[in-house]
Amino acid sequence: MDNLTTDSNDVNYMKEVKKHYNLARITWNGDPCSPREYSWEGLTCDYSKSNQNPRIVTVNLSTSRLRGGFAISFMKMTSLENLDLSHNNLTGAIPDYQLKSLKFLDLSNNKLDGPIPDSILQRFQAGLLDLRLEGNPVCSNVKGAYCSKKRKNTTSTVLISVIVPVVLVSLLVVMCILWKLCWKGKSGDNEDYDMYEEETPLHIDIRRFTYTELKLITNDFQSTIGKGGFGTVYHGTLENGDEVAVKVLMETSIAESTDFLPEVQTLSKVHHKNLVTLQGYCQNRKCLALVYDFMPRGNLQQLLRGGGDYSVKWEQRLHIALDAAQGLEYLHELCTPSIVHRDVKTPNILLDKNLVGIISDFGLSRAFNDAHTHISTAAAGTLGCIDPEYHATFQLTVKTDVYSFGIVLLEIITGQPPVFMDPQTVHLPNWVRQNIAKGSIHDIVDKRLLDQYDASSLQSVVDLAMNCVENTAINRPTMTEVVSRLKVWLPAASATPRRTYSMDSEIPRQFKLMISGAGNEGSSFQSGYTNGMSQSSLFSGR
Repeated sequence: MDNLTTDSNDVNYMKEVKKHYNLARITWNGDPCSPREYSWEGLTCDYSKSNQNPRIVTVNLSTSRLRGGFAISFMKMTSLENLDLSHNNLTGAIPDYQLKSLKFLDLSNNKLDGPIPDSILQRFQAGLLDLRLEGNPVCSNVKGAYCSKKRKNTTSTVLISVIVPVVLVSLLVVMCILWKLCWKGKSGDNEDYDMYEEETPLHIDIRRFTYTELKLITNDFQSTIGKGGFGTVYHGTLENGDEVAVKVLMETSIAESTDFLPEVQTLSKVHHKNLVTLQGYCQNRKCLALVYDFMPRGNLQQLLRGGGDYSVKWEQRLHIALDAAQGLEYLHELCTPSIVHRDVKTPNILLDKNLVGIISDFGLSRAFNDAHTHISTAAAGTLGCIDPEYHATFQLTVKTDVYSFGIVLLEIITGQPPVFMDPQTVHLPNWVRQNIAKGSIHDIVDKRLLDQYDASSLQSVVDLAMNCVENTAINRPTMTEVVSRLKVWLPAASATPRRTYSMDSEIPRQFKLMISGAGNEGSSFQSGYTNGMSQSSLFSGR
């Protein structure tokens, strides 16, 4: 990644805050500020100094169900300018905040009591700090402006006298522009888009929607259920009452859209219970869209790391893994020519109301045969899930999907993302090896499973996952073999809860030999996800 990582002190303080309040947000993984596109929700980072690590300047945890006292870590973040902890259940006294960088502090609507520190009052009175405390017990005997919803602005009179005339002139200009636009075309948005409908439809046997129809079934694009680099996904309802998800490409990406036609053509030909069903498409020069069956349980990534009290059980996880494996097996073995998905990952495994896994997002999929396996463009896929052999050679085979599926299996077992901070950036397969090398295979298991799993099936699934992420494609199993092995272990997974055992008594001898020799190869664990793979064949007993 080109981006610099977040200042290490800020990272440590935010981890302390996350632990203090037991926060389980989906986006709060990896580096808080880097890459910019995946910065943590509720944080604003300062990237102005291009040669220095970004600093966290804003933390917004309003309405986040925070409980307990004020986290002392906030007081140590020397670049923090704005802190919003309003509408929570914080208790105790307000700490003596000495940070000179702080310009905005909103603690309103909590349960804070005790005196207000002099350092905070002095900065407020000097106009250096915007302080908000209304709705707290501390305001019961205080009449300060910071305890009132009505705020006085000492410069309001001057601002009004300057701004009002400017606003009035601007409004007149805007009204004139709107008036001209209305006269240019009174027909409205529907007619503007209808005139851009492509005259020649795709030669596929599925429904074609007009832009006007999309507006109708999505209630004018009111309900957003997902966003990505491609555009936005909306919830909709067809005339017969069936719920659908409508993926609309952004207008700026239509001219360069290379994923739209492959996805339409692929999904119009493939039909399997574990592959998403394409209901139709919209082919408009201003709007390209795909209409899928709606999946009410979201995706596998949300299920594994979405927070909350509900935790999917071990047997359920294996059923979802088997569902996804069967969908990939169909693409690899029963389609002619075979289809490689190329972007297998937990966000692309959707879940229906019964938690059945459905493979989705075929924008990167490619049909191939043995005579044509070379892709001349950059390797496609997602960071942490890309087959290292494909990344190095651009030789596309079905084993590319097998590698990515191995990463999915490891996420199902551990609950961890493919790449995360521990405390440095680490690839999930290397993290698994390191933790098993330290002692027990149980150390890698998702804590939310609460030890409710069968130990023998766990070891078998770990073995399969590590076999799938072999560095060399020829050493990986086929998806047919993966499906067969998962079907064998599912009855065992539901039979008994975890049985505790020591590594010395249960783990196979070859597995122990690998662990005992880890010291000689220790550097490979830290070398990313290409060098560290060479040991993984030992997990499969090879």
